[in-house]
Amino acid sequence: MPTRQKTLMYGGAFLTSVASFVVICAVLGTQGWMDSEVSFSGGENSTTTVSLTYGLFQVTCAQVINEGLQISDSNFQVVDALRSSGTKGINTAIIVLLVLILLSSLLSAGFTCTNTVSNPYQTFLGPIGVYTWNSISGILTLLVMILFPINVEGNGMSRELAIKCISLELGDVGSKHRYSYSYWILLLSIIFNIITIVIIYFYDHARYSKKKEQERPIENASKDVILF
Repeated sequence: MPTRQKTLMYGGAFLTSVASFVVICAVLGTQGWMDSEVSFSGGENSTTTVSLTYGLFQVTCAQVINEGLQISDSNFQVVDALRSSGTKGINTAIIVLLVLILLSSLLSAGFTCTNTVSNPYQTFLGPIGVYTWNSISGILTLLVMILFPINVEGNGMSRELAIKCISLELGDVGSKHRYSYSYWILLLSIIFNIITIVIIYFYDHARYSKKKEQERPIENASKDVILF
C-alpha cells in the first residue's frame, strides 16, 4: 500500500490532471476562440463590416452596411466556409492535436490515480509516465496556441469566413482580431500540466532524499565496526 504522503501528493496531481482534461473539453466544446471584424468596400463609398465570433467548428456572423443597417446574425459551420486547403488543413490539425491532448490528460489522470491506491512495479506507470504525458500535453497545447494565430493572421481565416457570411467576394479594406476566452484558457491547461509535474517532482525528490538518509549511517560507519 502507498504511504499517506504518496496518496496525498498523487491525489493532488490527479486533481490537476482532471482539471486539465476538463479545460480541453471546454476548449473543444465552446466556440469563443476569436472575435473579428472584417470590412469590405462595396463600391459607391459603401462599406460592409462583418462581425464574426468563431471557434474550430462553428461561426456566428452579422453584417453592418455603412455603419448603419445591421443584418441579423447567421450561423454556419467552419468546415463549409474554408476554401483554402492550407487554412482547412491547419484547422483540422488543431482539432487532432486537441484530441491528442485530451488523451494525454486522461492518461495522466489514470497514472496518478493508480499511484494513489497502489505501488505499480512498472517504472513507466510511476513518475516517468506522469512526466511524459504532461510534457506531451503541454507541448501540444503550446503548438495549438501557435497554429491558430498562424491560421488567422497568416492564412486569412477571418476573411474566408466573412466572405461566406456575405455570400460575395468583395475587396477587403481591413480587419481587427481579438482572441477570446476559448483560446486563452489553453494557458490554464498548460499551467495545470506544470503543476502536476511539479507535485510529482517534489514527491519523487523527497522520497529519494529520504532513501539517501537511510543509507547514510551505513556509509559513515567506521571500517573497524564493519570489519568487526
